[in-house]
Amino acid sequence: MSDRWSRAIKEAYAAAPSDTIILHTLELHHPAFSTPLRVVRDHQDLTATLEADAPVDGGQAVLFVAFPFDFRLPPRKRDGGPQELEIVIDSVDRQIIAALEDAVTQPHPIIAYYRPYLSTDLSQPHMIPPLRVQLRDVRVDVMRVTARARPDDYAQMPFPGELYTPERFPGLLR
Repeated sequence: MSDRWSRAIKEAYAAAPSDTIILHTLELHHPAFSTPLRVVRDHQDLTATLEADAPVDGGQAVLFVAFPFDFRLPPRKRDGGPQELEIVIDSVDRQIIAALEDAVTQPHPIIAYYRPYLSTDLSQPHMIPPLRVQLRDVRVDVMRVTARARPDDYAQMPFPGELYTPERFPGLLR
């Protein structure tokens, strides 16, 4: 795994302890937004501290609103070209719909930051720097927001950044 992942989240991905939940968050930025739109993939809102050099509210505890969202990873391209992922946010409220509808009519891109947190440690994201993507082809309707995104310099990296192979992790074999 690259150095951007904390040791704690590496252990959580590898061991999947029952007392530690990985909380996935998205933060959307655009000049049309008065504040960034922050969501967490969970059933309850989350207050967590951003990394010190975050573009807005760095080092501060901020609120991520609970919304179901997902990353849909693309199928591997045979031509080796850049891959795009799809971001889907379901059950969005009118305030988010209005903000995004306004943003997509302007020439500035919507930037999204993905940050994973651990339920046992909300003092910082467990991926620094966070994954930054520019949203393209944003579609907004009354129930869902969908967008395609291409990571700036991570397009060819496997997620979560390390391949768990039997050669490196013999315990995977039964």
